[in-house]
Amino acid sequence: MTRRLLAVHAHPDDESSKGAATYAYYVSAGAEVMVVSCTGGERGDVQNEALEERAMAERDMAGLRRIEMALAQQTMGIRHRWLGYVDSGLPEGEWRSDPATVLPANCFALVPLEFSAEPLVRVIREFKPHVLVTYDEDGGYPHPDHIRTHELAMYAWRAAADPERYPEQGEPWNIHKVYYDRIFNSHRIASVHDALTASAHPRAADMEELRGWMRDTPYLATTQVPVADFLEVRDAALRSHASQVAPDDRFFFWPNDVQREAWPYEDFQLVHSAVETSVPETDLFAGIPEGDE
Repeated sequence: MTRRLLAVHAHPDDESSKGAATYAYYVSAGAEVMVVSCTGGERGDVQNEALEERAMAERDMAGLRRIEMALAQQTMGIRHRWLGYVDSGLPEGEWRSDPATVLPANCFALVPLEFSAEPLVRVIREFKPHVLVTYDEDGGYPHPDHIRTHELAMYAWRAAADPERYPEQGEPWNIHKVYYDRIFNSHRIASVHDALTASAHPRAADMEELRGWMRDTPYLATTQVPVADFLEVRDAALRSHASQVAPDDRFFFWPNDVQREAWPYEDFQLVHSAVETSVPETDLFAGIPEGDE
C-alpha cells in the first residue's frame, strides 16, 4: 500500500512554514503527499525587502507566487493542487462580526462552503488520502483564509465520505485520520530557547521574544514526526517563497544544529481516527493497516 497524506493550506508558502519537513520525510519514505492551496495569495504583501523579483511582484503577485510554489513543490517532492479561490487579504481590526462588510467581494472567505468544498471533495475522492492535515478552528492564527481553510477542510472531509453528497465528483472516500498542525508551539520554542541560552548563542535573544509570545499557549500535540534530517529541506522550501519570507527571517529560520538536539520534530494533534491508535504517536499513519487502500 502506498500511504497518502493530504495537507490543506490557505496560501502558497503556508505549506512550507507549516509542515514542509514532515512532507519531505514521508516522501522519502515512499508515501505520496499532496498539498492543496486554497487561494493564490494574490493579496499578499512583499515581506522581503531584498526581493529580486519586486517588479513582477508589483505587476503580477499571483503569477510570482505560482512560480514560487512550483519551486517549493519541487524542493519537497510533493504533488500540488490549486483550488483557485481568491485571497481574502488580512483586514485591519476586527472583521469576524460582519465579514461581508469588510472583506473583498467574491474572496475565498465569503464563498459558501457548499460551493467552495466541491473541488476539494473531488481532490479527496481522486487522491484517496489516508491522512488529512489542516488548521484548527482559529486557523493557526486568525486570518480569514486560514479560518476558512479549517472550515472547508472539515466540511469536505465529511462530505467526501457521504455517497449522497456531490455524487458527480467520484466515489466516496473515508479519510482514516485527521490532524491539526501544532508545529509552532510553546514547548518547542522553550526547548530551543533553553538550548540557545545554554550555549550563549547569539540567537537566544530572538527566541526569548518568541517564548514570551507563546508562554501561556497550551501544548496540544499528540504526535511528533521525526524530521531532523529534513530541516534544510524545510528551510529551502520556505525560501522558495522569496516574496513572503526574507532568507534570514528570525521568526522562521532557527539554527538547525540546535533544533536537531533540542526539538527534532514537527508536531500535530490527532482530532479524529477511524483506526485504533494510541497517543503519543511518532507516525501520522500509525494504526492504518498496511493493505488498507
